[in-house]
Amino acid sequence: MNFLARPLEKATLALGQLSGVGRTLANPHLLIRPFSRVEAVASSRIEGTVTTLPELLILEVEADPSKARTDTQEVRNYTRALDHGLQRLKTLPISKRLIQEMHEILLSGVGPNRGARFRPGEFKTDQNWIGARLIQNAKFVPAPANEALRCLDDLERYIHSEDDLPLLIQLALIHYQFETIHPFPDGNGRIGRLLIPLLLCEQKALSQPLLYLSTYFERNYTQYIDLMFEVSKSGAWNEWIKFFIDGVAEAATDGVTKSTALHDLHRDHLQRVQSARSSALLAKIVNSLFAIPATTISHVMRELNISYNSAKNNIQKLLDLKIIEKGDESRPQWYYAPEVIVISSELKSRPAKEPAQDSVPRQLTLT
Repeated sequence: MNFLARPLEKATLALGQLSGVGRTLANPHLLIRPFSRVEAVASSRIEGTVTTLPELLILEVEADPSKARTDTQEVRNYTRALDHGLQRLKTLPISKRLIQEMHEILLSGVGPNRGARFRPGEFKTDQNWIGARLIQNAKFVPAPANEALRCLDDLERYIHSEDDLPLLIQLALIHYQFETIHPFPDGNGRIGRLLIPLLLCEQKALSQPLLYLSTYFERNYTQYIDLMFEVSKSGAWNEWIKFFIDGVAEAATDGVTKSTALHDLHRDHLQRVQSARSSALLAKIVNSLFAIPATTISHVMRELNISYNSAKNNIQKLLDLKIIEKGDESRPQWYYAPEVIVISSELKSRPAKEPAQDSVPRQLTLT
């Protein structure tokens, strides 16, 4: 435990600072969606599902899955599953039932090669394995189907038990154990990562769901997988726990920086609108741009219940104030808030990492 004392202290302090930011911001809900969107993109990209940020944003403002690529719809499902889990926590503790509900949302409407051939929301009935096409060559074989439910029962009891271990160490154990059980035919990695912010919120360690680890896991993908495997192979718990805790410290520190920057940007945008002596409608559009940093004229019409001309005029005012810019004209005209996107998204260069499985993750761009 001495080996983990300093990393644990650093991570706990950073997490406390992030939770404090969530409590003190006047509009913390304006930060939740940008953070969860980055998480959805990164967590899905780990599994080989790649979409561009514009595709995801357009799907959110137009809400027409039939016009979206399957990968984009799948990433959108991740944010929907997270939203559902956070809402359900008000009435239902983290449990097998909640996990199944999120899994059903996660895999709804996806292609046959992405899990649709299985029944979303239902636990596995056949043996699954990881790392090869044939089980004989598998790197890891999870619990068999007839034991997985019992293992999940044990995990659920542990989640709600009194444990003297620090919470972040418990989270590292829980995440490893869920991935080891691998209770679904598909979608286990994403559900396991979804549980992290839910557990932090349920345990009151976070006031708002502002901490996500998928970007850290994606950037250190090989280490992420290998360290969990080493726990199963040789009981190398310390190395895995330190890796997990280091990720919490990094993500929490990053979250504080982004939260503060988004808060300052929100105040700046509102001041620009007020200085221009614009109507209250413009401030409402500004607020919505922090939840979804893209819009269309039809979206503004629906959200504010105003006419086409009124929506168009307000969009033009935001263009004049340089709060939004025109998106790619190869699609129906849309607009985006570049400063919100730059702050909330991983657009800065990152160290190269090995692609997950057979995927080749693309850098998010605005085109």
